[in-house]
Amino acid sequence: MEINEWHNETIGCKAVEALKKNEFDAVYFATAEEAAAFIMNHVKPEMTVGFGGSMTIKNMGIQDKVNAVGGKVLDHGAPGIAPEEKITISRQEMLSDLYLCSSNAITLDGMLVNVDGLGNRVAAMSFGPKKVIIAAGVNKLCKNEAAAFARLEGIAAPMNNKRLETPNPCTKNGVCVNCQAPTRICRVYSVMRKKPMAADITVLIIGDSCGY
Repeated sequence: MEINEWHNETIGCKAVEALKKNEFDAVYFATAEEAAAFIMNHVKPEMTVGFGGSMTIKNMGIQDKVNAVGGKVLDHGAPGIAPEEKITISRQEMLSDLYLCSSNAITLDGMLVNVDGLGNRVAAMSFGPKKVIIAAGVNKLCKNEAAAFARLEGIAAPMNNKRLETPNPCTKNGVCVNCQAPTRICRVYSVMRKKPMAADITVLIIGDSCGY
């Protein structure tokens, strides 16, 4: 086994075992293609599938696959959607049959750490959808909670701000400065130390770099 593959699998499986101890269902996949196939095994015709704005999920082409099998896509981030419709769809996603998203950071002791602007994603991850699948590359694995927050500030927040083309300071200097801008998207923070009691959550750890 090539050294990078060995390392990715080693830390990926360590995170999976830690997540299981914290009552999450968790699986390691070497590739995004394998993870996508796992996700599609959960999609049935007429099922509503909510998308939480994840670049990891988007790059898997899951939306097209869902449409192909007759599922109903709920995506508040689809092009051309008016702000009011975006909120309506975000609310519908929270009651979807299947909700797909990623996590900004996952610790090696099995916690999910996230930051949102609206709070719709962290809300749906915790309660609402019948089933939640969270897919994350090994690039999002962090040693502990402190390292996870450092990842939010140094990688996830500035890169997502750049993707969304906000005028926030992190798009210029590449790191969070805890700005007070009205366009700030880092507003709702979530740490899931254990699986929420009423939630059905599966976390997929992918042995590659995926998303931000």
